[in-house]
Amino acid sequence: MTNALVSQQLFSGALSGFASAILLQPLDLLKTRVQQGDSAPGSRNTVFVRESVHGIIKQNGIVGLWRGTGASLIRNVPGVALYFTSLTHLRSIMARSPHFSVPTVTASGGKKSVLPKLTNQGNLLAGATARIAVGFLLNPFSVLKARFESEHFAYRSLTGSLASIVRTGPKELMRGFVASSLRDAPHAGLFVLLYEAIKRESASLVPGAYATSIHGFSAAAAGGIATMATHPFDVIKTKMQVRSEHQYHGLISTTTRIWQQRGVRGFLDGASLRMSRKILSSTIGWAVFEGILLFMQRP
Repeated sequence: MTNALVSQQLFSGALSGFASAILLQPLDLLKTRVQQGDSAPGSRNTVFVRESVHGIIKQNGIVGLWRGTGASLIRNVPGVALYFTSLTHLRSIMARSPHFSVPTVTASGGKKSVLPKLTNQGNLLAGATARIAVGFLLNPFSVLKARFESEHFAYRSLTGSLASIVRTGPKELMRGFVASSLRDAPHAGLFVLLYEAIKRESASLVPGAYATSIHGFSAAAAGGIATMATHPFDVIKTKMQVRSEHQYHGLISTTTRIWQQRGVRGFLDGASLRMSRKILSSTIGWAVFEGILLFMQRP
């Protein structure tokens, strides 16, 4: 992979991560607020969300809904850039193997993608591997992001809050990583598998469609399915990262606590917010990423 191509992928990924973070931060903020507490059995998240929005706007104005945007940018811009680049590089390597490669077929109506083509198993493995690697590197910033969005921490600055987390030691920096991995590995693997399959079928069924519309539709559909399949681990991850009580210091103890508090419904807290956020961020992210690469690599 040439330096120019790596630069293009990093730039495309960073731009898509920036756009998603800026546009969709209110959904992330509200999701964290829904998941952070111990809601009573039978309580309705819609009521809590409505009251939270009203309280935030009353106290801080409409800009209050974008609290934590700086932390989101620190996490998402390099995170998305590294994920897209490492995923593409990994898929390029795997495409050389007869176990994962598939023939490249260009649909009529023009080239719809510049990304390597793999078997379903290859896409599943590549997505999961790339996501876990990037998640490990940036987990401290995931902790920072979750705590900035939560009401349990009165952080005032990014540098000060990150320094306070660093002082608590490596264990705190990696807080929630196992839960994040259990969420992200199947989500990323399933997403890439579905995204490529839907994109391929869409290009075949509607050969004259614009590439950007195919990328956006495919990403939205894949993002919705993968998000719902992995949401319980997002609830567990959030509680582990923002709660200081001993019940939330381990994966099993946190899972048990959620079950005792809310039962099955507790693992679906914030699902609609995360679903909305993921569908929109997937649509923006992949449409921007593939669109820019197609434009840059156009003869």
